[in-house]
Amino acid sequence: MYIVKVTEAFVTNKNAKGGTDTVFDNNRYLTCGVDSTIPLELQLFLWGCVDRMPAPKDYLQVFELSPSGSMQSITHSSEEPEYRKVYIIPSDAPITEKLYIIDDGDHSTMLLASEY
Repeated sequence: MYIVKVTEAFVTNKNAKGGTDTVFDNNRYLTCGVDSTIPLELQLFLWGCVDRMPAPKDYLQVFELSPSGSMQSITHSSEEPEYRKVYIIPSDAPITEKLYIIDDGDHSTMLLASEY
């Protein structure tokens, strides 16, 4: 397995106590499974979903991809705090896949559920 560095993110999030969260404020990587299975535009969309979600953010973000007719359905969720948002976006070839984006404190990694 190889891991590809995606980008560096410098996003600071206000947490409920007025301090800052540093979740997903680090180097970003993806696995070879993501690199070979998920189109680049969709990878960037998923990173953007994490960037745009409200703070505080769970270290584990879950994305379930499925076809919705000729569109791509993306369900983004996390457990703590509970979060769920569904996106329907245009796609030439919708896919079915489950992915995680995990922040381990040092870096964030996008991986297929089957690679966990």
